[in-house]
Parts: sequence; structure tokens; C-alpha cells
Amino acid sequence: MNKKFGVKILSTGSYFPKKVLTNADLEKIVETSDEWISARTGIQERRISEKNEYTSDLAYKASLDALKTANITPEQIDLILVATVTPDMFFPSTACFLQKKLGLMLAPAFDLSAACSGFIYGITTARAFIESGLYKTILLVGAEELSKITDWTDRNTCVLFGDGAGAMILSASEESGDVLSTYIGADASYSDLLFMPAGGTVNPATIETVNAKMHTTKMQGRDVFKAAVQKMAFAAQKALEFSGKNLEDIKLFIPHQANMRIIEAVAKKIGISMNSVFVNIHKTGNISSATTITALDEAIKTGKLQNGDIVELIAFGGGFTWGAAVIRV
Repeated sequence: MNKKFGVKILSTGSYFPKKVLTNADLEKIVETSDEWISARTGIQERRISEKNEYTSDLAYKASLDALKTANITPEQIDLILVATVTPDMFFPSTACFLQKKLGLMLAPAFDLSAACSGFIYGITTARAFIESGLYKTILLVGAEELSKITDWTDRNTCVLFGDGAGAMILSASEESGDVLSTYIGADASYSDLLFMPAGGTVNPATIETVNAKMHTTKMQGRDVFKAAVQKMAFAAQKALEFSGKNLEDIKLFIPHQANMRIIEAVAKKIGISMNSVFVNIHKTGNISSATTITALDEAIKTGKLQNGDIVELIAFGGGFTWGAAVIRV
């Protein structure tokens, strides 16, 4: 029987574009107000990438941060995974562009598309590769430029999204490892509630699809809210169950930063105090697959987490997809 390796988390990293778009700035673009946005979402500002700044650029800078913290060289990476719904282009993958920027011409690389749950799906995938012994050291990235698929005339969606990237380096361990459990799920019956209608084979790009703004995010907010709360709480409970841990064992819960009301409702449904929930949505907005990893990196760098603490990451996204991971930092 092949030996089953543990999964060690060597480091995390993150990167955000320099440009900040505040609620006051949005008041000049669409009919909205800082009070309206803050009360309904908890968001006060978000980061926006420049026109010539691509998802792979954000991924690259987040990766450099993680590599520096781990004190390893890019050559030690033998697999690159990038979770994103805003790739540089449909193909080659953003992971391939990241590979090129890192100078890794032999490491296999591919993208994962699971919307806001992408990073949790990525941890699950990386864990399977490492435990099987197929790969030893994996660079996992969540990177998004949602500003580039946003309809800036739609006040119901344009206030929500931002850009950013986070990275995690995972490696094989002779010990039990740091990824204690993961749980992922999906239900395509909800696919028409959160999606981008054009750009694929159903609605290939035409003048008509562009004029109809079909290449931007569409969402039925109220229905998404209900499903998000239910599925995130369920995923959190399943991952906790699989890990053999109790709520009291978790130092910090890091949910997908989609909407402050969703975060509060999930915490209530799980049965935890908001004091044990990490929130940074007020300054990042929703950055899809990058939210849980960038929040985790911030919690580590600001001292809210210490070496050995147990954390639960929880996410929900278009598909619908959902997932949770219990990890040791």
C-alpha cells in the first residue's frame, strides 16, 4: 500500500491592487449612497486593478509573498493550482501564466473554477494530490479581478465586488499535517441565480451580447442570501464533524466575505459568537475565491492567529458551490 502523507501548510501570502474605490466614489457612478451600501453589505471600500493589471499579476505577487514567508524558491514548487472565475483568458490557464512569471517551465499548472468556493475546492484538490504522494509541494492561489466583469450601472451588484489575490503553499509531511478536514458540495439547480450569461458556448461573444452587458455578473440577491446562509452553515458543520473537532476547538472562523448580513446569519446558525469570526469585508468587498485566503493571511499577519491555532474556512459561490476546511496554521 502506498504511504499516505500528511499535508503541511508552509505559508500564506496576499496582494491587493493599490487603487481604492470607496462608497463615496460609487455615489458618483451610480444612484447609491455610503449609508445604503454600508447598511446592506458592510462594505466601505474595495480594491480595483488597473486596466493593464491582470489576474495572473495579482496571483504572482501573492505567490511571491507566500514564497518569501515559507523561505523556499519557486523551483521547489511541483504543482500550481489557481482558483479563479476571472482568468486572464479562457486558455491558456491563469496558472500557466503564473508558472511563466515564476519561471517554472516544468511544473504542471491548471485552474479551478468553483466561484467563491474555489479556494476551498483548491485545498481539497491539493490535499488529495499530496496525500497520494503524487506531488510534494503545491502552490495554491485564489485570484480575482471581479471589477472587470462588473456592470458598473447596476447598483445592486457593482457595490459588492473587488479585486485581490491570496496564496498558500502546502507540502507533504511525515506527520498528520495541518489540513484536518475539508467538505465541498454543489447544486446546479440554482445556477440561474448567480452567473455570467455570455462568453461561453451558450452565448458566444457578439456585438449583441456585449451591448446587452451579458459579459457581467448577474445575481438574484435575495435568493442567493438564503441559500448561502444554509449551505455555508451546513458545510461548516460537516467539515467540523470530519475533523473530529468541536466548536470550542476553533480559534477563528473565516467565512467568505460576501455580505456582512450573510456572515452574521451564518454565525448565528452555526451557534458561534461574532467575536470568533474574522471580518475584513469592510475594506475588501467580495473578491470571490480570494476572500478566505486573503482573510486568513491577514489574520496571521496581524497576530489574531498564532502557530498551532485551528481555523475553519467557509465559502459559498455561484454554481451553487460551497465548502469548508478545518486547518491548523
